[in-house]
Amino acid sequence: MHHASIRTANIHRAIAFYEHLGFTISERFTTGYTLACWMEGLGGRIELIQIPEPKPAADAFADEHYVGYYHLSFDLTEITPNLPSWLTNLQERVLKTEELEPLKVLLEPTQQQIGDRIYEVAFIADTDGLPLEFIRVLAKVP
Repeated sequence: MHHASIRTANIHRAIAFYEHLGFTISERFTTGYTLACWMEGLGGRIELIQIPEPKPAADAFADEHYVGYYHLSFDLTEITPNLPSWLTNLQERVLKTEELEPLKVLLEPTQQQIGDRIYEVAFIADTDGLPLEFIRVLAKVP
């Protein structure tokens, strides 16, 4: 996959948020008459596109009838020893950034078995409410 594209109401605020997640800008450009950029990090690339006159996004996490793209997921197994401390550290960094609101945690870190793996899973919302999942492999079930 080349990239996942995210439409945002405020590209500067979105860039600041994704930089806290470990992304860096690799390219800035315009699409028609609006600002855009590619950011790379956490093993992938995202594209941020600022939308003029934005409307609130659907609540994909809370609306059980929502159909469409649901969330991006990032594997932090090699990056952090546990999600609770990673999430606390992220919250502290976000709170120090004037243009960002406090982190919105959609699902506190919890354990979940998927197939033959036990995962630690957490969800947060980005600056536009897009659900983001963070996972860590804890164990393989024999």
